[in-house]
Amino acid sequence: MHLSVIIITLNEEKNLSRTLESLRELKQSKLEIEVLVLDSGSTDRTESIAKDSGAKFAIQSWPGYSKQKNYALTITSGDWLLFLDADEELSTELSREIKLVVSSSDPSKAFALKRKTFYLGRLLNYAWYPDVKTRLVNRGSNPEWVGEIVHEDLVLKNSGVSIFTLESPLIHYSYRNINHHFEKTLNYAKLSADDYSRRNKKFHYWNLFLNPLVAFIRLYFLRQGFRDGFPGLIAGFSTFFYTFLKYALLKELDSDRHN
Repeated sequence: MHLSVIIITLNEEKNLSRTLESLRELKQSKLEIEVLVLDSGSTDRTESIAKDSGAKFAIQSWPGYSKQKNYALTITSGDWLLFLDADEELSTELSREIKLVVSSSDPSKAFALKRKTFYLGRLLNYAWYPDVKTRLVNRGSNPEWVGEIVHEDLVLKNSGVSIFTLESPLIHYSYRNINHHFEKTLNYAKLSADDYSRRNKKFHYWNLFLNPLVAFIRLYFLRQGFRDGFPGLIAGFSTFFYTFLKYALLKELDSDRHN
């Protein structure tokens, strides 16, 4: 079987080597592996890192997350497609699962991966986990990426496809430190508020109190983020902060629009 691994990049020299190295287990299998790094104009060492690993490197001006990933579909040839972010890493166990299902599965199956975040020096086993994402699909499932604002989704237009979840984790190195974490949280809140405003979502003052509290309780207590120690506590507060900010920013946008 032929598997294409697709990685979208922009200035990812700090992450890309780890991601590409994690493909070693797959490359040592009997599968035919094609690795595509699709870049949108990096000015760091991303290109040389990709080429040194033997990956195919292509450049496409940034059209948006979904359009970029859909373009990648047109310049790869694999029967099976594995989408990875440049800050993700295949665990050895997950690589073995992927080899097994690609070798033996039929085109009517697709597979979701459970992301586990590495944050502040440890893997979080509860907070943000499992963050399930459909990432491994057969080309015959007619996959298409949709959505642009905060997070894009992979849609399978062939209605006869069933999605199964693999057990081993996909490791996610999303935040370098607390400062980087909250910078990204603020950016996501702005994008979410813009999206809400475009869709004419109504603001209510209770959104500023109830919604953040519910978000914190869900992550920290119901999903047992407290068991992840200090990183779990920070994850809980970031969820509270993100939810509060997106509604506060929505209120600001609504006020500006009516003035």
